[in-house]
Amino acid sequence: VADAGLTGRKIIVDTYGGMARHGGGAFSGKDPSKVDRSAAYAGRYVAKNIVAAGLAKRCEIQVSYAIGTAEPTSVSVNTFGTGTISDERIVQLIRACFDLKPQGLIDMLDLKRPIYRATAAYGHFGREEETFTWERTDKAEDLRAAANGS
Repeated sequence: VADAGLTGRKIIVDTYGGMARHGGGAFSGKDPSKVDRSAAYAGRYVAKNIVAAGLAKRCEIQVSYAIGTAEPTSVSVNTFGTGTISDERIVQLIRACFDLKPQGLIDMLDLKRPIYRATAAYGHFGREEETFTWERTDKAEDLRAAANGS
C-alpha cells in the first residue's frame, strides 16, 4: 500500500512557478494558523508593498518561524540590487510596519474568511479578486513615509 497524498502536490505551480524561492511548505489543506500558508501570503503582501512604495523594483522576502515562538526567528530581504535604500533598512521598516506574528498575519490579511476554495485553481498569487488581500498595496504610503523619516 502506498500513499500518493494530496498535500503539497502543486507547491511551485501554486506560487511563483520557479521564479522565486519557496520554503517547501504546502498551502492546501492548512488553515491560516499554519505559517506555511499565512506567512507565504504575508510575504507576498509585504514584497508588493515595498515595490509599490518605490523602495525597490524587485523584492523577495524570507521569514522563518520556530514552533512555540510567535515572533519570526528571522526576516530577510533581497532586492537583487534594485533597492533605493539598503536591504537591511527595508527589514527594519518591515518589522516596524507589519505584524508578522501568526495572529498578526491572520488579522492583517483577514484570513479567517471562507476564501480558500478560490485558491484551488489558478494559483494563490497574481490574482485580482478582492478576496486575495495579500495582493493589496495599501501599506505602500506608510512604508514610503517611514523610509523618509516622516
